[in-house]
Amino acid sequence: MDVVAYIALAIHVVCGVGMIIFVLLHSGKGTGVSSMFGAGMPASATGTGTIEKNLDRITIAFAAGYGFTALLLMLIYRPGM
Repeated sequence: MDVVAYIALAIHVVCGVGMIIFVLLHSGKGTGVSSMFGAGMPASATGTGTIEKNLDRITIAFAAGYGFTALLLMLIYRPGM
């Protein structure tokens, strides 16, 4: 396996673990770990606070990285070589 596959695999694992962590940080129905950190912050016009928006953006970035590396690994990974 070449170096690009190892790098893509490492990024894939980091994105997977990061996605798990940040999905668990999201609040559900007004409760969650994110509401613990931002309890005193006012909500914006859309109803979500600044922390929730940033959690959304970070989660989407991890998901995009995970999807991209999954496609990349599908093309370049050759088991047993």
